Amino acid sequence: MKELLLALLTGAIVGFLFAWIRLPIPAPPALAGVMGIVGIYLGYKLFGWLFS
Repeated sequence: MKELLLALLTGAIVGFLFAWIRLPIPAPPALAGVMGIVGIYLGYKLFGWLFS
């Protein structure tokens, strides 16, 4: 749980800094893009679970 909170905090800080220096966000701007990244992660984990 601590790892998740640190990742969320780090992401929030990076997002804040990108907005502050007026750079485009380093992530997909829509929920569908974020879900695509989650799907890639889950597919990677599923492959490891099935074939390890």
